[in-house]
Amino acid sequence: MELHPIKTELDYQNALKEIEQLFDVEPNSSLSDRLYILATLVEAYEQKHHPIEDPDAISAILYYLETRGLSEQDLVAHIGTREQVTAILNKQQPLTLDIIRRLNQHLGIPAEILIKPYALMKTSA
Repeated sequence: MELHPIKTELDYQNALKEIEQLFDVEPNSSLSDRLYILATLVEAYEQKHHPIEDPDAISAILYYLETRGLSEQDLVAHIGTREQVTAILNKQQPLTLDIIRRLNQHLGIPAEILIKPYALMKTSA
């Protein structure tokens, strides 16, 4: 099969099938070069036609906790009190700039995700 730009969904599906077949090829071979080129073409197509949105800040925090085996209690050292942690994770209280900095520096959560606006839940008063 000749390599060409991925222009249609059918081209995309065919490229994915070929990538799957080439996945275990010998490194530094002509087939590994083909795999690299196909993966690059697929990535370009996906960025344009199947973009993945960044998660909101709270989803990112929860993901980082889960993937690192941490609990909400571990956030107290970076956020403040247990009540503040609960209010933030329940989207009842926004992240402050100081908290964003600490989560970025100590947990490695990208600042560009933490600073994205997100809707707060309305609380009944």
